Amino acid sequence: MIDPYESALDAIPGAHPYPRTSRYHDAEIGVHRLPDGTEVRYTKRRLLPPLGVAADETAPHTVSSDERPDHLGQRYFGDPGQWWQIADANPVLDPQELTAEPGRTIDIPLPGGFHG
Repeated sequence: MIDPYESALDAIPGAHPYPRTSRYHDAEIGVHRLPDGTEVRYTKRRLLPPLGVAADETAPHTVSSDERPDHLGQRYFGDPGQWWQIADANPVLDPQELTAEPGRTIDIPLPGGFHG
C-alpha cells in the first residue's frame, strides 16, 4: 500500500505533490525527522513580494454584486481555482473580503505578472 504523499517524485529533490496550478507548486518542501527516524514532509511558508512591487503588474477591477473570488478566477484566468492569484495581489486575510463590498476596486494580476 502506498502512503498518500509517497510517489516516485519523493526521490527527486525539490519535487512535490502540488499541481502546477496550485499556489503551493513553487513552495519549498521541508523534511522534519522525528526522534525515531520517521521523516515528516511539510510545505514551507510561501512568502509574497510586497504589495507595492506587484502594483505595476496588476489591472484594476471594480467588484459587482454577487461576484465571488472563484468567479474572478474563472473570468481572468479561465480557472475558478486560480482565485488565489487575485487574493495574493490584494491586502486581504480572507478571500471572501475581495468581493464582499460591491464597488470596491481590487487588483487583478496581469498574465505573466505577479504570481507570488
